[in-house]
Amino acid sequence: MLNNDFQNAYQDFYTNNDVAWRMLGAKYKAQNIVDVCKGIRPQKVLEVGAGDGSILHFLNEWNFAPEICALEIAESGVKKIKERGLKNLKEVQVFDGYKIPYPDDSFDLIILAHVLEHVEHERILIRELKRVAKHIVIEVPRDYKFDVDKRLAHFLAYGHINMYTPTSLRYLLSSEGLEIIADKSSIITPEVTLFNDYVNLKVKKSLVKELKVKLEYKTKNILGKLLGKKKEEELANAYTVLVQKSAQEIKIF
Repeated sequence: MLNNDFQNAYQDFYTNNDVAWRMLGAKYKAQNIVDVCKGIRPQKVLEVGAGDGSILHFLNEWNFAPEICALEIAESGVKKIKERGLKNLKEVQVFDGYKIPYPDDSFDLIILAHVLEHVEHERILIRELKRVAKHIVIEVPRDYKFDVDKRLAHFLAYGHINMYTPTSLRYLLSSEGLEIIADKSSIITPEVTLFNDYVNLKVKKSLVKELKVKLEYKTKNILGKLLGKKKEEELANAYTVLVQKSAQEIKIF
């Protein structure tokens, strides 16, 4: 169970006014989920750590699955999700952060988007996801860079207590008996970068800045395509992976 201090920190997280910001980011997160799940057709989907339902909004709008459920640790998030009136949403409830209140193999797919970096005991949660669903799609920010340890206050301000690279996430999932089916590296789009600068950070608008942001985005994408997957993952801001239960038994020692 999630400790009380950790859970209390998120209770009022979704009562502020950052709706436009969360919706903008959610649009791209939802698209990444759709992209890696092209090879499956889930009928029953559960989002764990669904926040205020921003991602669910787009998945519902795009008819990603006919039946969607959601779990969230914050009462404020559950309230926001219910207020959306999503036609495909069948159930939303608060949970303790680890124990998923559904029987084994209840869902075709579980979504865990930008949650794992916040989780104290990620292997415990991953084992619960594996118990309840045939497939799992996970997206994490690619926070890990050189000297990341010197930016502790910055990442803790976002609640990011874990750091991942595509390689380290694949290792974690594989070592828990999960087989990778599809994955995707993504770079923050100019739309998101400029919104953050102009709206969140109150930076003065500038045509030069906009051209610079767009050029950097285009350059990174070109380099990733030319230099292959390793470079693509190195330049990425987020990594999305679809996994399923492996037939191979994991042995330690």
